[in-house]
Amino acid sequence: MFFILFLLFIIVPAMELSVLIQVGDALGVWPTIGLVFFTAIVGVSLVRSQGLNTLMSVQQKLARGEVPGQEIVEGMMLAVAGVLLLIPGFVTDFIGLLLLTPITRAPIAAFMYKRMQMRVVANGSFGQQGPFNQGPFNQSPFGQNPFENRDKDGNVFEGDFEHKHEPRPETHQIEVPPQDDVPPRDKDK
Repeated sequence: MFFILFLLFIIVPAMELSVLIQVGDALGVWPTIGLVFFTAIVGVSLVRSQGLNTLMSVQQKLARGEVPGQEIVEGMMLAVAGVLLLIPGFVTDFIGLLLLTPITRAPIAAFMYKRMQMRVVANGSFGQQGPFNQGPFNQSPFGQNPFENRDKDGNVFEGDFEHKHEPRPETHQIEVPPQDDVPPRDKDK
């Protein structure tokens, strides 16, 4: 985690500054600033169009009854690409464009989706803690995990049940007055 934060807050800004200085020396100050604004505007419009395409793809997969896992990962990548394209600089713009274009985004999303699937299979959830492993020592707040039907020896117990609907006793019945006793309502009032 320290390495990621170091990379994010020290290395990337240093690279951005050096590239901006070199481009500023080659093109001049105002063309460099204009190019930074241009990449941000074009990037946001491309994120919007690609996001709509991804959304339509998700809807098509859902209509067919398929899980749109890779498309959801691509949507997250598009959000990251939008943020990277809005950050002033050319290194973040390059990374944002890699995440934005479908040619490079699809293989990266497929790799990330496969990796997420492997983590889910290995851990049973995305992290080490599931919804009932929230206690102080990874214990369920309800004692035993309610989704496991095992005893202390590891044996699984299964069973069936049946609801029997018995009529209510006479003491629990509600009497409804007949409709003839109800006076008619006056509609003129």
